Amino acid sequence: MTDTLARPPFDPELEAALALVADQLPPTLTAEMIPLMRQSPVGNDDEIRQVLAERGFVWRDETIPGHDGDDIVVTVIEKDGRTGTGPGFFHTHGGGMIIGNRWLGVVGFLDWAERFNGVIVTVEYRLAPEFPDPYPVEDCYAALQWTAEHADELGIDTSRLLIGGGSAGGGLAAGTALLARDRRGPALVGQLLIYPMLDDRDESVSTRQIDGIGVWDRGSNITGWTALLGDRRGTDDVSIYAAPARATDLSGLPPAFIDCGSAEVFRDEDVAYATTLWASGVQAELHVWAGGFHGFDMFAPHSAVAQAMLAARDDWVTRLLG
Repeated sequence: MTDTLARPPFDPELEAALALVADQLPPTLTAEMIPLMRQSPVGNDDEIRQVLAERGFVWRDETIPGHDGDDIVVTVIEKDGRTGTGPGFFHTHGGGMIIGNRWLGVVGFLDWAERFNGVIVTVEYRLAPEFPDPYPVEDCYAALQWTAEHADELGIDTSRLLIGGGSAGGGLAAGTALLARDRRGPALVGQLLIYPMLDDRDESVSTRQIDGIGVWDRGSNITGWTALLGDRRGTDDVSIYAAPARATDLSGLPPAFIDCGSAEVFRDEDVAYATTLWASGVQAELHVWAGGFHGFDMFAPHSAVAQAMLAARDDWVTRLLG
């Protein structure tokens, strides 16, 4: 594209990490790359399950009805030997609507499940383009309903049910929260929107700044949204549940935490979503981390800015549930 704008600089520590990431992950993903990306997932499932086992967590898969009653899988994760009740952490994974699975990002919820005697439910929603909108968000909502309906057997306190996810998972968490509001579905205590993917319209300044550089650039974003929406992308024929940035009334939603980097595509839509939440009378906490590229907490978790980002999330969840 020819309308690229000057961008904020990357944090020096993150820029060094990004150079290593670039060897494994091109900044722009095209539709032709989707099959290969699925063969080489961002996260290693076996390694994630090993982390769970080493930390004393057990898990089980449940087959449940998803959108249109088709079978989907959720995984229930909790500490071995857990008893009593605690909060529920409903997790929606990232991957641009086109890659990833229910294990991606779930490790970030383990500390909270351990600290608050909670249960994680992570959903294997179906991916675009094979399963375009509304499959992903409707699968997530169906799984949220299942979680609330089985709260007693899961040991979940339904007054402390938190939804959260990163990137596309953050967008799906926001869309699922909107569905829960509008269908009078499960009550949510909060929504943890980690650098969420919210807007299909490709109109922001930040999308023009992050083009051909970083992680998940403008071209990748267009690939992901086109896979999800097809010819509807950028038109008036897109629902607020698919692209929550399109919602003008966010009243009645649970408190939100939103974070992102200053040097990522999603920056402007995430800031705008927080602003709309405030304008609708909803409590929201927003963090824009200077010099951060998309997903830098996963790619450079030991960097100073990533440590600050993780601490801010932890502080919010602790205040919400503690």
